[in-house]
Amino acid sequence: MTDDKQKRAKAYWKENIKYLAILLAIWFVVSYGCGILFREELNQFRLGGFKLGFWFAQQGSIYVFVILIFVYVRLMNKLDKKYGFDE
Repeated sequence: MTDDKQKRAKAYWKENIKYLAILLAIWFVVSYGCGILFREELNQFRLGGFKLGFWFAQQGSIYVFVILIFVYVRLMNKLDKKYGFDE
């Protein structure tokens, strides 16, 4: 592996890990924060007849996780093109 390719690969993985950390932090805040920590505050609102805190604990965090998967795929496709790994 050439030196330039190693530098690109290292930068690629550094950016990849940054994306993963950000997306997992978002998922943690939504699943743990909205479903457990902020449940009482969110329960003042209703979504589809259910208290919002309950909804996040039961379904909302799953929806956010699925959306984050699609966001990750999009980000990785852009990252692959940026570093020339889109074979």
